[in-house]
Amino acid sequence: MSARATTLPYGVGRVGPLSLLAGAALAALVVVGVVAYAIQFSEGLIVTGLRDWGTRNGAPWGLYITFDVYLVGVSFAGITVAALVRLFGIESLRPITRMAELLTIVSLILAGGVILADLGQPLRGIVNLFRYARPQSAFFGTFTLVIAGYLFASLVYFYLAGRRDAWKMAQSPSRFRVFYLAWAAGYRDTPAQRARHERVSFWLAIAILPLLVTAHSTLGLVFGLMAGRPGWFSALQAPGFVVLAGVSGIGHIIVIAALARRFLPGARERISLQAFRLLGLFLLVLSLIYLYFTVIELLTAGYAGHAQEQDLVALLLAGTYAPFFWVGIGSLVVAVAILWYQASYGWNVGLTVFAGIIVNVAAVAKRLIIVVPSLTHGSLLPYGDGVYVPTWIEVAIVAGLLSLGALAMIAFAKVFPLVTLDEEPESSQ
Repeated sequence: MSARATTLPYGVGRVGPLSLLAGAALAALVVVGVVAYAIQFSEGLIVTGLRDWGTRNGAPWGLYITFDVYLVGVSFAGITVAALVRLFGIESLRPITRMAELLTIVSLILAGGVILADLGQPLRGIVNLFRYARPQSAFFGTFTLVIAGYLFASLVYFYLAGRRDAWKMAQSPSRFRVFYLAWAAGYRDTPAQRARHERVSFWLAIAILPLLVTAHSTLGLVFGLMAGRPGWFSALQAPGFVVLAGVSGIGHIIVIAALARRFLPGARERISLQAFRLLGLFLLVLSLIYLYFTVIELLTAGYAGHAQEQDLVALLLAGTYAPFFWVGIGSLVVAVAILWYQASYGWNVGLTVFAGIIVNVAAVAKRLIIVVPSLTHGSLLPYGDGVYVPTWIEVAIVAGLLSLGALAMIAFAKVFPLVTLDEEPESSQ
């Protein structure tokens, strides 16, 4: 059996030195995050940089909410790419659909973990959600529709999309065969089953796309509907959240696809340069749209906004938060330049991956300056300016969660193909 198990595709069932080293490093970061959370749970949020706004001169939202918004955004592109491949038959992107779907699921779970960290007393927060939740609140929509409905729909899509590959994997003896048969759940790849599978997947892809846009728009409305906060009340918040979600998510998919192409045996032949070309073009268009949104918001708030809005724009351009703003904008501009150059003269995987990395730097920076400055400065009440600096506790918890997500994806790749299997002629069974 062990001899046959080595024939499983894309490195499934094989654990080499590099995997062990990466797993050990990620596990160490997870342990540090667990220790940091244990300290926070014991001592309370006083060990973080979070403080009440106004009277405590701080910000109740910081790194945790920043990464909640960021991770929910990353999840957007994964299932969207998979659904678009299914709807429009984009064959060059089909091999990466499973890693895109997995990215969505992992990102949503991590976003839920960040929220639990932000609550301080998570059990109390979960109980009170059901006792005192207001369905008309944008917060309620975010933490139910996004984390619950969106995650459930993504899990269903992921399960159905993987049944055929699970059946194919179960045809060879291996120590995971029982798992593959359970996932296949009676699927036999007959013509009738394949037609039903394609039909169900098609309609599920149609159904999930409006849910994605609604979920991410709702997250943007958490900020956009708050008229008392400078920098938040804007009609562009919801579409801006959707577009930046696409930017960060596609950047992640590019990086993961490149890693799979480099380290998974046989993946290079399946993940072609055309896949990176299409992802790069998507990323270029979305980045340009988001830059346009940013310029429009700055011009509107800086020129016609009230005094607090203008003060906030000054803080972003040349004040306390200028380093984050210019790192974000600069990273996005550099990525656009790299992608534009490649669109004109030819595509290179390494340059596309670099663009995918730096757009995520831009996304994190932009999420931070959306969340924090409006809480520490510009209050319409007679409070002084606040300050927020994350402590090592917050950084360690976030790093631990991100490492846990990466570890989960590596572990999955060792038991199931991260790259979808080749299409074969229909079975006559």
